[in-house]
Amino acid sequence: MRQIISRRLMLAGGAALGTGVLIPRASAQSLEKITYLFPAPPVLPAFGPIRLAQGKGYFKEAGFEVDFAVGRGGVDVAKQVGAGNAPLGGIVADGPIMVRGNGVPVKIVCVFGGKGFMQLVVREDSGITKPADLKGKTITVMSYQDTTFYALLGLMASAGLTQNDVNVQQVGPTGVWQFVAEGKSQGMAGVPDWIPPVMAAGVKVKVIPTEDFFPHMAQAIAASDDTIKQKPQMVRRFVKAALRGMKDIMDNPAMAADEFVSFVPDWKGKEAGVKFAFDMYAKSVYPGQKVLGEMNAERLSKLQDFYLAKGFIQKATPVNELYTNEFVT
Repeated sequence: MRQIISRRLMLAGGAALGTGVLIPRASAQSLEKITYLFPAPPVLPAFGPIRLAQGKGYFKEAGFEVDFAVGRGGVDVAKQVGAGNAPLGGIVADGPIMVRGNGVPVKIVCVFGGKGFMQLVVREDSGITKPADLKGKTITVMSYQDTTFYALLGLMASAGLTQNDVNVQQVGPTGVWQFVAEGKSQGMAGVPDWIPPVMAAGVKVKVIPTEDFFPHMAQAIAASDDTIKQKPQMVRRFVKAALRGMKDIMDNPAMAADEFVSFVPDWKGKEAGVKFAFDMYAKSVYPGQKVLGEMNAERLSKLQDFYLAKGFIQKATPVNELYTNEFVT
């Protein structure tokens, strides 16, 4: 695997489904080179489906030689993909709601799960048990340009709170959990990956699922309108390979975690953290799709209505312009 971060795309501190389909094995000479743009460093277990698809050869079987690049959060990835700087990228599935109205021509082509990605993770000693308790508290987010931040705003709005009521701090992909571990913040707009490091620091935490209060989305793969039109078979083959990686995690989180660590050696010695994260994805994020990888249009529509009502976006986009399920069936 060769990791690339181009001069144009290198934005430091950036910042996520085996279907049983067999894909003909391609020869090395015929591999198509493509770049996949992550919203955060690709060592995170959040990107397990993609890293497993890469490490286990699913992309190669699909005919690809995949390079990785890193953007600065999901909104930035959506803009880069829409501008043609990368054919495919990882964002949270509500990303097009935030950017398409501003002229960024991207759609979701695959969703990694039927439930919400962002979890409200708070210290047990914070006194926070529900969204309303966030008032006056310090909560960390990775980036104001990441859609997990917008999910936090939606979660707060469900309790009648605005950003003026909560001290929301942008602290990057490491600081987001370090601040919680060190007591500099009472909680974070987190993902399963960031919980084990806090627990490893001896801090007891409570996870308040966004799903219970706000119809947030899971991670997804985004492509531009032009890529979908010009290279539909490329998109289909990539999506099918990525879904195999997700299905591996759903079927056996512990085994998938061991495989992930073998491909991402940054986690050697911390395998338990990856297993915790994969188990949480398998139980709390990935379930809920009738067809693996499909977008729930009704959920997306309700989410957009909520964003519009709360002023997070200025106008709605026709829902069928935000996604396509043609590549997961």
